[in-house]
Amino acid sequence: MLVGLAILGLTILGAASAAFGPADTVLTMLFMPMRRSGWHVWVGTFNGVVLLTVAALPLAALVAWILARRRSATGVRSAWRMSLAEVGIVHGTVPWVWITMMPGARAGDVRGGVSLVPLRDLRTLLEAGATLQIVGNLLVFAALGFLVPLRFAALASVPRILALAAGCSVLVETAQYVLRLDRVSSVDDVLLNAAGAGLAALASRRWWRATAAVPADRPRPAPVPASSPAGARENPGTPR
Repeated sequence: MLVGLAILGLTILGAASAAFGPADTVLTMLFMPMRRSGWHVWVGTFNGVVLLTVAALPLAALVAWILARRRSATGVRSAWRMSLAEVGIVHGTVPWVWITMMPGARAGDVRGGVSLVPLRDLRTLLEAGATLQIVGNLLVFAALGFLVPLRFAALASVPRILALAAGCSVLVETAQYVLRLDRVSSVDDVLLNAAGAGLAALASRRWWRATAAVPADRPRPAPVPASSPAGARENPGTPR
């Protein structure tokens, strides 16, 4: 489980390096909000949200530890796996959704565009060399796709993860349009979000396939005391 999380983290770091350039360039861009003032720099920019996400890692680890300890005390199987998966789903998904919901320059004045032709926007992005946007769309629900099968045995299936990620993406794209955020609600975003979750689910398949059949959210059964065989005669000397 921990190895899988480390692999996912290294994958995200590699994708960031591929999108932005060398590691020093990535670090320079990430620490840019520290040179400016104002809360909007931290919650209203990509760099600020990423920095807050990294800074919240110790808090996320503490929450996972508390959940795991409480579950272990009640005898729940795989307490650490469940707790790490739950915290990882939230910590690895909410920041990306927040970034996708950031308003554009004309938010509130215009409703935003809608693109319902599959692969048209993706082709435009490829022609423009917009690698960052493509990688970002793949990572939006990557943590969800990687960890949900480890937490919920009923969803331990690539088609189900694809359907879950696609449904979540449709909700995000719909919210962008309804809230008039001056963003383009595109079917290609849904396809990329779902594809990223599916690839992440395949990356963690070796772990969730081994645990999908084991219910991890139930306490360990207490030992049953041995009973007398059925039909055994009652001891005459035993008081009633």
